Amino acid sequence: MVTVGLSGPALVKAGANVSAVMTVSAGGEMDGFIDQANDYLKSVVKADLVANEMLDEYAERSAAVEAILYDMSGYTSRVEAEDMINIHVHRMNEILKVLNKADVQDYLGV
Repeated sequence: MVTVGLSGPALVKAGANVSAVMTVSAGGEMDGFIDQANDYLKSVVKADLVANEMLDEYAERSAAVEAILYDMSGYTSRVEAEDMINIHVHRMNEILKVLNKADVQDYLGV
């Protein structure tokens, strides 16, 4: 299965204080989160997607949010973790707005 997004950049987006479980598993947990984001993006555009930087960013941010939610105890405060989540969710919503435009879907061939 072709996916968009990589676990390394998703871990970076989750921040330095992300749970060690995310890194110890050599990306296994993050890959699962990325797979979930891929499935969501496929349902949005109703097509199997190919690698694209905007789609990569969405999948990585989605995985980062899941990693942060998994365990917020490593962050300096819950507010810090929530701020990071809010930033990622905002950007993901902006990407979805773009993906829902007909001309972008034409460009992607979906």
